[in-house]
Amino acid sequence: MNKGVWFGLSIMALVVLATFILLPPVSQMTMGHLGLLMLSLIVVAIMLGFPTAFTLMGMGMMFAFAYYAWGAKAADPFTKTLDLMVQRTYGVMANDVLISIPLFVFMGYLVERANLIEKLFKSLHLAAARVPGSLAVATIVTCAIFATATGIVGAVVTLMGLLAFPAMLRAGYNTQMAAGAVTAGGCLGILIPPSVLLIVYGATAGVSVVQLYAGAFFPGIMLAGLYLGYVIVMAKIKPSLAPPLAAADRVVPLPETAKAVSPDGSRNAVAGFLAAARGTVPAAPRGLAMGNFLVSLLPALTIAVTLAVTWHYTTVPEQVASTEGLVEMGGATNASDTQQETGGLQEPPKDMGVQEPPKELGVQEPPQALGDAAGPAQEAAVAQEAAKLAADAAAKGAAAKDAAAKDAAKAAAKAAPAKAAERLPTPTWLWLTIAVSTVLTICFYYIFSVARLEIFKMLLGSFFPLAVLILAVLGTIVFGWATPTEAAAIGSLGGVLLALAYRFHAKWQTLGVDTPGRAAASTASAVRDLGPILKESSFLTAKTSAMVCWLFVGSSIFSAAFALLGGQELIEKWVLSMNLTPLQFMVLSQVIIFLLGWPLEWTEIIVIFMPIFIPLLPHFQIDPLFFGLLVALNLQTAFLSPPVAMAAFYLKGVSPPHVTLNQIFFGMMPFMAIQVIAVVLLYLFPGIGLWLPQTLYK
Repeated sequence: MNKGVWFGLSIMALVVLATFILLPPVSQMTMGHLGLLMLSLIVVAIMLGFPTAFTLMGMGMMFAFAYYAWGAKAADPFTKTLDLMVQRTYGVMANDVLISIPLFVFMGYLVERANLIEKLFKSLHLAAARVPGSLAVATIVTCAIFATATGIVGAVVTLMGLLAFPAMLRAGYNTQMAAGAVTAGGCLGILIPPSVLLIVYGATAGVSVVQLYAGAFFPGIMLAGLYLGYVIVMAKIKPSLAPPLAAADRVVPLPETAKAVSPDGSRNAVAGFLAAARGTVPAAPRGLAMGNFLVSLLPALTIAVTLAVTWHYTTVPEQVASTEGLVEMGGATNASDTQQETGGLQEPPKDMGVQEPPKELGVQEPPQALGDAAGPAQEAAVAQEAAKLAADAAAKGAAAKDAAAKDAAKAAAKAAPAKAAERLPTPTWLWLTIAVSTVLTICFYYIFSVARLEIFKMLLGSFFPLAVLILAVLGTIVFGWATPTEAAAIGSLGGVLLALAYRFHAKWQTLGVDTPGRAAASTASAVRDLGPILKESSFLTAKTSAMVCWLFVGSSIFSAAFALLGGQELIEKWVLSMNLTPLQFMVLSQVIIFLLGWPLEWTEIIVIFMPIFIPLLPHFQIDPLFFGLLVALNLQTAFLSPPVAMAAFYLKGVSPPHVTLNQIFFGMMPFMAIQVIAVVLLYLFPGIGLWLPQTLYK
């Protein structure tokens, strides 16, 4: 037996031994201890090679039957066990989050078969030809870009093992360095959205998949950056590990128009093609020269549009909600206040009908005792009273006119268009960004030769369509325009169109320019080739989706049996009795997950052990979203740690015969250490993962 088998058998022996040491004697065992025994047995059974999903299902049903028969002493334990199985299976079927898994997997397989990655890798390693370890750098960048289009680790590792691994070996790269770059870069699809792992964790922990995608974006970029930094530093320190490309491998093929402008490709692209567009280069067609000139301006236009959009949204004035017409509860309205102050027209009180005038204000006859002498005085008093009433009426009329004028002015003010609010001042950091971007753009165009323009065109042909697909899928998810399922459907349609377009382009290039019916022949060939692609992608999607869904069914039954036996409660009591701080619990949980990544795959860890950790998070006040990001970053080790390092076996299956499995394992070890550093950085600076979801979903 080889060392890997001995290692696996040793771990199984340690699991069994630890189980019997920790469990009490048979006479003192409870149902909770039986649950712990079930947990250890499932680990050993999976390591022995039994199918994970059906092992979980069978083990869960056997121990659930034991609970109903001897623990709960049910009248019909067999029926109870079958009811549990049906209910848990239906619960998984009703989980709408899982609908996005087959759609994302289908999109990934379509992109893989669109013949896009080969062109992307070639253009990237030419663009990074002067960077130390350029082939390894291009491999990791290609894997990171490919990971955003598909979360299928096996597909990425296998494809890059066929493209990049032989190229690095031919260039004189160290076998371990080349193997580590391919396997570590291929595993980035576990973390970078759209990741199937994040969907599974979200469905298991009840966390929003949208927020998980937003939170995993920057940690994924950080991990890829750490990989690149390691490769570049090691290639600089020890060039024998990753020697620079030979001069023949750096040659960029130039089309006839580019050769006419600059035979060796060293002339500035903007100046050369502008001169050709003016007709000063007779050998270069003016139309093609103008097209190349416009393509050369795309980087500057992209930077300008990006800065303009950033300035627009940074300086947009704050929208202040109008509170006019809103009255505090219990307060009086402005209209009532105005009427009370100005004495405007009011409705008469409802309880006051038509009444006779008061007798004291009516017309009275002069008193008889005063005689004729009292007449003039009475008349003067009546006249004075009438004048007073007239003055009051005039004053009230004037006040009413003033109130009406004010109301008319307010109405006119509302009807008039609001004056545009002034923009906020441009922040200092944006001015600095504009200045730095301008300087970098000038430097870029200073060295932007005709040869580099051809590399840029290769990147446009390989990276731009994939970038559009990525932005369409992730952008609609992160900004809340679509659910993950809807975005996955968009991505699947985009994958079909992308495969069709690249098949059309491949056929178009093989046919000559003067071929009659070139467009019709290319279209017919692309449609004919699309059929087998759809058939194979659909078959692989059904296979992968069935595996994930059966895993969920098995884990649901297993978790239910584990909870019925009281294993979850026993573990919670044990952990809480240790009086751990949140930091200690976080370190303990991540160490356990790291160690579990050696014998188990990430699927088993998520569906078996996450239901054990998740209920403990509220006690330690740990955000399940942040915990999920740490777990996703940590579970990269599940594909890079022996003896179940699936990435190593994927690469071994397509590598040359002289490459041994031990060489691949040793090549992955430095990248495993980088993953541990990334987990520590994410814990020390949680804003790396939480800033984007907190900003977008306040």
